[in-house]
Amino acid sequence: MFTHLHVHTEYSLLDGMSRIGSLVNHASNLGMTSLAITDHGSMYGAIDFFKAAKASNINPIIGVEGYVAHSSRLIKNNTERSPFHITLLAQNDVGYQNLIKLVSKAHTEGFYYRPRVDRELLAKYSEGIIVLSGCPSGELSRNISNGNLSKSLEIASWYKEVFKERYFIEIMRHGDVPELPEINDGLINISKDLKVPIVATNDSHYTLKTEAHLHDVLLCIQTSSTVDDTNRMKFGEDTYYLRSHEEMSKLFSDLPEAISNTELVAEMCELNIDFNQLRLPQYKLPSNITADDYLSTLCWQGLQERLPRADSELKQRLEYELEVIKNTQFANYFLVVWDIARFVKQNDIMLAVRGSAAASLALYCLYVTNIEPVQYELVFERFLNNERKEMPDIDMDFQDDRREEVINYVVSKYGQDHVAQIITFGTMGARASIRDVGRALGMSYGDVDRVAKLVPTKLNITLESSLDESEEMNEIYNADATTKKLIDTAKGLEGLTRHTSTHAAGVVISENPLDEIIPLQLSTKGTDESATMTQFSMDPIAEMGLLKMDFLGLSNLTIIDKTRRLINSLHDKSLSLNDISLKDQPTFELLSRGETVGVFQMEGSGMTRYLKELKPTSIEDVSAMIALYRPGPMEHITTFIDAKHGRKKVQYLHPSLEKILKETYGVIVYQDQVLNIFRTFAGYSFGEADIVRKAMGKKIPEIMAQEKDNFINGANTLGYPQDLATQLYNLTEPFAGYAFNKAHSVSYGLISYWTAYFKANYPVEYMTSLLNVYSGNNDKIHTAIEECRRLSIPVLPPDLNNSFVDFSIESTESNAPAIRWGLGSLMNVSHSSIKPLVESRSKLNPPIFQSIEHLCESTESTGLNRKILESLIKSGSLDSFGDRSALLSVIDRIISLSQSESQMRNSMQASMFEAMQEGNSENLASINIPIDSTSDTQKDTWEQESLGVNLSNNKLFDVLEYCEGGRTITGRYGINFDMAGQKIEAAGIISSVTNRVTKSNQNFCISTIQMSGGTIELFVWENVLQNTKDVWKENNAIIVEGNVRARNDELSISVTSANEINFTSPKNLKPTNGSKPTNGSKPTNGSKPTNGSKPLPDPSSIESELNTPLVNEVTTPAIKHEIDEHNPKQVLLNLKEPLILKNNKHLLQDIARLMMDYPGNDSVIVEVVSENNIYKLDWPPMKVTASEDLIRSINSILGDSGNASTQYIML
Repeated sequence: MFTHLHVHTEYSLLDGMSRIGSLVNHASNLGMTSLAITDHGSMYGAIDFFKAAKASNINPIIGVEGYVAHSSRLIKNNTERSPFHITLLAQNDVGYQNLIKLVSKAHTEGFYYRPRVDRELLAKYSEGIIVLSGCPSGELSRNISNGNLSKSLEIASWYKEVFKERYFIEIMRHGDVPELPEINDGLINISKDLKVPIVATNDSHYTLKTEAHLHDVLLCIQTSSTVDDTNRMKFGEDTYYLRSHEEMSKLFSDLPEAISNTELVAEMCELNIDFNQLRLPQYKLPSNITADDYLSTLCWQGLQERLPRADSELKQRLEYELEVIKNTQFANYFLVVWDIARFVKQNDIMLAVRGSAAASLALYCLYVTNIEPVQYELVFERFLNNERKEMPDIDMDFQDDRREEVINYVVSKYGQDHVAQIITFGTMGARASIRDVGRALGMSYGDVDRVAKLVPTKLNITLESSLDESEEMNEIYNADATTKKLIDTAKGLEGLTRHTSTHAAGVVISENPLDEIIPLQLSTKGTDESATMTQFSMDPIAEMGLLKMDFLGLSNLTIIDKTRRLINSLHDKSLSLNDISLKDQPTFELLSRGETVGVFQMEGSGMTRYLKELKPTSIEDVSAMIALYRPGPMEHITTFIDAKHGRKKVQYLHPSLEKILKETYGVIVYQDQVLNIFRTFAGYSFGEADIVRKAMGKKIPEIMAQEKDNFINGANTLGYPQDLATQLYNLTEPFAGYAFNKAHSVSYGLISYWTAYFKANYPVEYMTSLLNVYSGNNDKIHTAIEECRRLSIPVLPPDLNNSFVDFSIESTESNAPAIRWGLGSLMNVSHSSIKPLVESRSKLNPPIFQSIEHLCESTESTGLNRKILESLIKSGSLDSFGDRSALLSVIDRIISLSQSESQMRNSMQASMFEAMQEGNSENLASINIPIDSTSDTQKDTWEQESLGVNLSNNKLFDVLEYCEGGRTITGRYGINFDMAGQKIEAAGIISSVTNRVTKSNQNFCISTIQMSGGTIELFVWENVLQNTKDVWKENNAIIVEGNVRARNDELSISVTSANEINFTSPKNLKPTNGSKPTNGSKPTNGSKPTNGSKPLPDPSSIESELNTPLVNEVTTPAIKHEIDEHNPKQVLLNLKEPLILKNNKHLLQDIARLMMDYPGNDSVIVEVVSENNIYKLDWPPMKVTASEDLIRSINSILGDSGNASTQYIML
């Protein structure tokens, strides 16, 4: 039986497209008993291939198509840009280890365009390696092609001498390689002359012959070419598939030994990879003590320190955990984690633990976690149990600005060759495959983009499901042949591995050098050029028994750390997180108000809305919301909230469920609860229940059916009736898949609480830290600046004499704290480049630069290069020295003076210079700064360039505040390509207006408006322009309605209506097409981004009318006493105090936002009780569906301030 020995899978990135599963299945269907994997220069797919082949009773042959340097792998010049190809196969366990060595060193030592080995390495690691001479790009073939037959014989002789009977001449027959017949004749002659056996291979790059056209497109994606490019790399025929034995025998009928020798090679290959061996790093123990005993000593010591009054329950729990750790042989693992946590603690680095590890009391006693698991009823078996076969995960989060310190410590502790980061593979998703294929097919960007945007925005969506879910996509697929070809081709490539990258958190630590166990390559990220990365991803790493850990850098921990340090510095405190009360009322009030910008895991409109309804009063409430606010459990949030507030009675299928579900008001929220149900009602152990939970989560029908029977049988054995058992199983089944790990929820809930605590109690310090961590992220900076404004925290512009490198806190003239912009956060300016300027200033007495000349005199010229100076000037950092335009006009003079001053200081004349200058600054050359006045529009533009946000233009902030709470888009980042064709409402400041004339002699204008975070162009056509001419003036604040247009990778708005904002007038009147608002009103506060959308009514219109009792007074329709649900309804809002509206302007805005989620035809009436009067005010633009859910939600927002009810109207 022929064996394929030269096979590329999808891990020959963008060159091979055989998926391992389908490849192995096809080989099995062809009756093949052995199969090789030989991807280009790497072993990415080796473990997956090995396991898939074994599962199909196929002998897996692990190999690579390697690259051999012309001379030495260490030489990297033009002669080495095109190395020779060679096929290397692992004969046995030793050969597998040597193959790993060769591949690793090719990447870490020999990489130059390709990972290269050389003869030195091949000889050193030759044992157990089978060598095939390679494809037409092999060393033998190239020399034959070049007519150098004697050189070819010399090369083959060397390989035969080194590899002996493990060296074979490789021969291929593909019709699209013109020189191949000549090469094959030469190879056959060498085989005869040197008596080296010959083997036939087929250069397989795809599995089926019918996939040739897909592979051709894949090559175009790799080479950034199109299928119509005649000069591109391509395979000229469709023979590069997994041919059958019969096809190969026919192809090599004249060389039958070439076929039979493949079976000989396959029989030589026998590899066993041990997946049962633990390869954990060994913590260096004190003498005469075992790892288990040392761990036990540390844990009992920690229990005494952290819980000095521990009761018998806690002590029994710790004894049990230590016994399980001993049985599973993970003591060294725990000691390694303890050692890392100890380093982190000693160096005051923020640490948190994710996942189920927080359920371990042992880890709490080791100071690894901050969650006492018994207090929160966390199930240890969810983390580790005697039945569990795989290593548990202890995922550690560190503040992201110090994560590298932790990795460096681990490297120094265990050795650089024992630690590596873990690889991850990027695949071609649904949209990405359409875009890639579209480019390869030579389609226009617009046509491809139109199709790509029809793919629903959904996690892990496929093109097949996209066609089912998107009616429009399905329509154009069936109607247009070009689109059908695009989508069909994309479906063929969808999911293929596209590239490698470094896992955001994954780190592997081993007992032995890693390149004895797994292949390595250089990391794709980080500053350390020698840092290595595994070629196996997370799952194969774990299967190899290696210790894989998640070291995630978490920005929120950095925010907490910076806030804590600021508080301790400014308030002379020594605050630690353990000092923070978990029952802080201001914290829960902040969460209940939904003021969650910058609060970990609590941001977003949906989460905010539910928090305001929930009104959390404990850390348990916060943790539950983190677990519930996800697809699946989300549908139970309302039940959870209603039960908490007594609006819904909690009911249990059986009294025994109360103990399990009481804390979550009868709702299954956590996986731990699923385990307890299985344990209580069906007699499972925790370990058995966890295994079942994981199996159920995979939704395999056979397993689901079997477990249902097991559960019911177990329940019957314990005396529970069958119908109850069936109900209980059906109740738990969906939750097993999507219920949350409680330990993780509590861990992240604690971080959420800490961030909310600091924001509630130390808002200035917290927002300063937030801005420092968000530096460089414009969207987040905008959000934070707007939140500061809402909190009445002034954000002062950058100033060379007042700013530091980071955002800092300073007092205003009224002694109120304010945040000063950090110079290190200017665009195009790094912290390292601006730091010398700040340090130079700090050495002055007083510590300020008196003038531009003084600045030049006091700093090194390297600190005042053109890029830095331009950023300083445009950002306003040098406003105290002169106008921005004026300073820019003399920038060359400033640079020149700075350089001459620097040279003078550093020259031999320095002492004379200093003597001349001492006490006489007038001798310093002066710079005449002209009189100029930079326009506000220009300042806006420059601040956008240098800061990413406008600080000088208060008018823009007025726009933001004016539109707050509505759906008017005020941030440029709120308009994206997905909105093309949709009708939106946007607001900003006009920065430019250009009048144009169409070819048909119609006037129109193009205006640019400044929004928060950027600008966008507006196209105003003649029909709108006629009615809005007075609007289009620079620096006007406007609100426009229009349709989003996407042209040539640029977005714009085609305006249908526009109005200037009058900040002193009511905001309740919506403009029509281009009409100017009466009473200075603006358009509505926003619209849903769909055509025909409804505006968000502005509650301030109601507030403004309270002073005029008869304005908009309405006659309440007669209320029908006999309710007929077919009659129209209305929502009645009864507000007890008019002052509520004036003192809490957000209250009605919150209600308005809520009601927009319930569109319908029912009217809204506001009834205000004021002293002796009752006013009934119509809320004209608001139409809703008066549902019970809406009324309940409104009442949750109103609290004691009023109430809402539904009334039927008499017809």
